[in-house]
Amino acid sequence: MKKLLLAASTVALMAGMGLAPAQAEYQQEHRGGTMRLLARSAAGTLDPHINYTDQGWQIYQPIYDGLVAFRKAEGMDGFTIVPDLAEALPEVTNDGKTFTFKLRKGIKFSTGQEVGVKDVVASFQRIFKVSGPTSGTFYAGIIGADKCLAETKTCTLEGGVVGDEAAGTVTINIVKPDAEFLYKLALPHAVTLPADTPAEDAGSVPIPSTGPYMISAFDPNKGMTISRNPHFKQWSEEAQPDGYPDVVQYDFGLSEEAAVTAIQNGEADWMFDALPSDRLAELGTKYKDQLHIAPLSAWWYAPLNTRLAPFDNVKARQAVSFAVDRNTLVKLFGGKVLAAPVCQILPPDFPAHVDYCPYTKDPGAKWSAPDLEKARQLVEESGTKGQKVTIIVEDTAVSRSIGVYLQSVLTSIGYVADVKPISANIQFTYIQNTNNKVQMSVSQWYKDYPAASNFLNILFGCASFREGSDASVNIAGFCDPAIDAKMQKAFDLGVTDQAAADALWAEIDHELTDQAPAVGLFTPKRLDFVSKRLGNFQFSRQFNWIITQSWVQ
Repeated sequence: MKKLLLAASTVALMAGMGLAPAQAEYQQEHRGGTMRLLARSAAGTLDPHINYTDQGWQIYQPIYDGLVAFRKAEGMDGFTIVPDLAEALPEVTNDGKTFTFKLRKGIKFSTGQEVGVKDVVASFQRIFKVSGPTSGTFYAGIIGADKCLAETKTCTLEGGVVGDEAAGTVTINIVKPDAEFLYKLALPHAVTLPADTPAEDAGSVPIPSTGPYMISAFDPNKGMTISRNPHFKQWSEEAQPDGYPDVVQYDFGLSEEAAVTAIQNGEADWMFDALPSDRLAELGTKYKDQLHIAPLSAWWYAPLNTRLAPFDNVKARQAVSFAVDRNTLVKLFGGKVLAAPVCQILPPDFPAHVDYCPYTKDPGAKWSAPDLEKARQLVEESGTKGQKVTIIVEDTAVSRSIGVYLQSVLTSIGYVADVKPISANIQFTYIQNTNNKVQMSVSQWYKDYPAASNFLNILFGCASFREGSDASVNIAGFCDPAIDAKMQKAFDLGVTDQAAADALWAEIDHELTDQAPAVGLFTPKRLDFVSKRLGNFQFSRQFNWIITQSWVQ
């Protein structure tokens, strides 16, 4: 372990140095070739208005565009909002409730059709028509959204999203000021698609795109081919720079072990899934020049269904949080260099985070050790001892190992537990749908944008829960009207006083942690292993590795 830590620390130091962005004179020299990516499985639907995965959002970056975008830049610069399909950031009027965008001219979809006002308006309507997972949260403040949420198929957002063809403008009116609105518009759920895109989940059918690349082939069991959009001409290097490889081939199905070996042998260039912990020592010594480590605003957690036994009882939920040995979980993920134990929801170095851990031997700011005695006592008090619990995990090496460990924890405190791995391609939607009656699962949450609400409100707000839906990201089914009201107060406060709002979000984080709708496991770092032939690796804090800004030799 000491050798691994030293090797990984060296990797972290090297990764921190980074590589300078490619200079213009080198762009032509490095342009071309096929980059090969690997993942255990596909990331679910291709539909950018529905897909809500870290894997999907990363690959969408060079494919789709919205009115605004997060800057394609390294580190914290990747959190900056820049104009994309719009010529400039919007003119904001009406006391912060009206946003007017002027569209750029000459941008075309991969079909050759020019992007117009009607496409933008129809795309916002489509967010609701397909019951997008954030339609009831991120975009619920648009005027007319309430009617669209009630009657999705007839959504018009009348008065909310207004197009002026002659002026080439799109005006968005919201019910009340929202300090996070531009962040929400920069996410894949708000990208512009052709106006005639069917108002249903596209599934495995690629939708025409505006970026430098398009999805030209897709088989969820085999892979995805991403090729150049023949109609793309760079309009903004900050928002949507041209890319280097001619083709990005994303293959699915190899195990994590096989993927590591493929990269070592130069048969692949990168893998999405977490590196197997038993390969880290080897990689940290023999391949350290091909490793990049970066912090993530993320959270591995175990949602507990607050609407099903035994976890409809708060004491049963708290018992699991007390029983989990987070140091063991950190080891399963790869060690202290790659993960840190956590009790609360908001990750460290994130807006509104204030250290808090009630679920440890000595409750206070930090987790120290599990308290099995307290856990067993709470199980007894809850009256749930002996009940059966099934844990649903992704069929990946890390998730399976975590699931098996959690099974042992539940057994040790009095439950009859088993673990069920299912394909990572469907696990996230499966655990969201109440029809599947999932009691407990293992999942990850990577921030959509840098705001406390993106963890607290999205994962545990009442509006994020939808009965019988694959797009119900409040997996725990948690809803507390008093906490919801406090969240709304924090939203409102953020318009005029973000510091005061963050103080309130910190209180909410602690209150939710006390209610234990999920077990906080650890916060991860991202360790990327790339081939020798891949250059210009850049990592954004917003969407991770900027894939097509790297080249292959």
